Parts: sequence; structure tokens; C-alpha cells
Amino acid sequence: MHIKKFDSNYSRRFFMKQVASGALATGVLAPLWPTIAMGRTLENVYPDEISSFEGLTKGKINNGDVINASNVEHLKDFMDPVAYMQVKEMGREIDTHATTTDPSYLFPPDYLDATVKNSGRAKFNSDGNVVSDDGSAWIGGNPFPDPQNGTEAFANITMSWGRYDNTFYAIKEDDLNPDGSVAYTYDFAWVEMQATGRLGDDGPYFKNREDMVRYQTVFFSAPQDVKGTAFLSSWPYDQRQFPELQGYLPAFKRVRRFPTNQRFEPLLPGPTWYLSDAWGAGDPWLTWGNFKIIYRGPMVGPAGAGNFNTANENWERERTGGPKGTSFFRSSYEVIPDVIVLETEPVKYPRAPISKRRVYIDTRSMVTYTSVNYDRQGKVYKNFEHGNGVSIGKDGSANNFYRNKPLWSWNFVIVHDVQTGRISLPELVKSIPGGYDTHYDDPNDYDRYLTKSAIRRLGA
Repeated sequence: MHIKKFDSNYSRRFFMKQVASGALATGVLAPLWPTIAMGRTLENVYPDEISSFEGLTKGKINNGDVINASNVEHLKDFMDPVAYMQVKEMGREIDTHATTTDPSYLFPPDYLDATVKNSGRAKFNSDGNVVSDDGSAWIGGNPFPDPQNGTEAFANITMSWGRYDNTFYAIKEDDLNPDGSVAYTYDFAWVEMQATGRLGDDGPYFKNREDMVRYQTVFFSAPQDVKGTAFLSSWPYDQRQFPELQGYLPAFKRVRRFPTNQRFEPLLPGPTWYLSDAWGAGDPWLTWGNFKIIYRGPMVGPAGAGNFNTANENWERERTGGPKGTSFFRSSYEVIPDVIVLETEPVKYPRAPISKRRVYIDTRSMVTYTSVNYDRQGKVYKNFEHGNGVSIGKDGSANNFYRNKPLWSWNFVIVHDVQTGRISLPELVKSIPGGYDTHYDDPNDYDRYLTKSAIRRLGA
């Protein structure tokens, strides 16, 4: 009988030791980040037993199989509780693909290059904020690609959401009733611009604004009754401060300021998501606290390739599960060999409807792929699953949507309020009504969409 030295028990002991010690060491057979920094792929970083569905389930599920109610039990320990329930009880089906070993499938290219270039240069200042080694605002890429604790891991997520200098996401969203019928449909744009940590030739700071981390606007182009509604969130660099939130409401024909801590309410009727939910880290990270790592090890989730529906001209996705067979996006999961499940509490939000959030972080890229909110009684409230990956079709063909290269981006979001049964389904699409197209790294987007005068002009 052949006895494997690095079996699943070896990996389990490795990860349990990490959690018990409170320190992190990414990679099992070899250090993760040095492997990536040397331009190597990840086959030799993790054992086969935690790098494939065959290994994880001892052959019960294989790469390429469909996860459904008949076999999901074999993955119960490796899924977030909401996704498991969706498959087991609501008929959701999930495709599978091989674990990603090419790091370029896990980052935008410039962001990966900056992370390599600036590795080791980040630290926390006396206020708890991330700064460069000379005390200046962060200069780009993941500040802590090889984090040593949960605080560093969470800072990676918050400092740059989309991982480009500028992003313009065209989004279609259906908000569903518990019976699967569509209650609301919206077309909107989500626009982000990094003020610090920028990657382009103009330097790491936008107009010398080292005092800001980002600007972010969401504006609606359809249906007609909400067309022109827009919200602008301006984030100070100091993560102890709340973003300034301003909104333009066409009915009142003016911009009004919203309470700075109003981050746990939907922007419009219908959505089950809040600003606080975005990317699993929608608030300044120092307004949350009590960071605690509760799990390290393999999980399954939407990463790598397979979640862009490039066969559809507008990238729109197939649906699966629920009362009408349309409650969830048809997504593709892979085995993520090393996941940090980080629990944190909204310490600066005394009226928050949630008591804690569990954030699932892919350590290969320091990207969240899902988060789960718990209500004040500690019961599961809702999830925020967002698929990440590159524009590779299900047939393995590359689709060059970014600088004649495959595009890395978020692909879809599923927000399921399990207590009411309502579900929101935002998806990244190529274009929305009004002539708005998804695009990246256009510095002119600041004047077009990311100022007070811009959101007033959009409403007009």
C-alpha cells in the first residue's frame, strides 16, 4: 500500500496549527508568495489532496462534475452555510473546474506586478492605518501579500476593491420575491477610482490626494422611475473615518448628504445588499474590529475561470434553482486550497442589524469570494457571494477584453436573505441602457461620474 506523506490529515494539522498559533503561513509544501513572486505556478505549493475535487471528496466528486442535491453532502464542510443550503434545499446546481494554478488568473496584471514590486514595504502607523515604509500613503498592490494575522488579511481587501485604478462596471440586477418571481429589475453602473495605491504611469496618488483612499459612485439608468438616481461615496484614507455619502434624487432635483454611518440600508427598494456588503469589506476596516480567524484550510468557491458567460453577447448568465429555476446564477466552483475565514464585528455601528460577518478570503490572491452576515441573535442572516475570475469561456477559450488580454474581474453576485427568502442577483454585463459599457482604467471617469457636480449632471 502506498502511503502519502502529505495527505489530507497533514494539511489539516498544518492549518490547525496556524489557527492555534494566531499566525499565518501561506502555502503548505512551499511558501506561497515567494513562489508567485518568482513567476512560478502553484502546483508544488499545495498537496493534490486539497487541490482537486477528487482529493477533497476522496473521489466522490471529480473536476468537471456538477454539484447538486445528490452529492453536495460530500462538500458540506467546505462550503459556506448559505451556498450549501441553496444546493441541498433549493435545487441550485454548480459546475466545477480544476483548481487555478496560474497566478495571472487570480489578479489583474498591473496589480500582480505592483504586489511583487512593493512586497515588504507596508506597515501600520500609530493610528492603525496602512502606510508605506517611509510613512506615506500606500503605493499599490496588496500591502500584505503574505499576511501574518487577520488584521493584515482584512486590510488587503479594503485598500483596493476592484484592483484597477479606475473601474466602470455595467450591472443588471433582478431582485426576487421568495416565490422566485421578479419584484424589481435595475440597470446601474458601479464606478470606482483609487485615489492612492494607483498603478499607472501618473504615480500612486491621484492629484496628490494622499488623504483619500477611493471615490465610488453608483447610478441607475433604468427603469425610468429611478433613472438618474445616483450616490457618491468618498472615502478618507484614515480608516477610522466614515465615508461621506451624497445622493442625487431626481424627484427633488438636488444633491443631499446622507448620514455617514447609513451603510446598512438598501439604496433603493428591492435589493437585499447594502453598501456595507460590497466586496465583503464595504466599510472602512477600522470601523470594524475583533478580527478573529476561525478557520484555515481548503474550501470550494467561484474563482479562476468559468464564470464569464462569454457565449452571451452581453455576458448575461444562465440561472438555476429555486421555485422557478431562476433564483441563482449558474456558476462554476473550484477547490481553493487555502482559505482564511475571518470573523469580525461592526464595532462602530451600534445600530447595525448584524452582530458579525464571516469573510472567506482566498489566500492565493487575498480576495474575498463570499461573506456571511449574522443577525443580532447570532443566526445566519444573508450571504454575499461574488464570483471572481478571468474571461475564459467554459470551453477553455480566452476572450481578450482587457488590453488584448483576458480580463480579471468580479463576475456575479448572489445576495440571499435567508430569513425572508428574498434574493438579489447583480451581474457584470458588457453594457446597460443609456450607452454605458463596462471599461477599466479611464482616468476621465473621475470628472464624468465621481464628483458632486457629476452626479447632479447624471440626474439631469
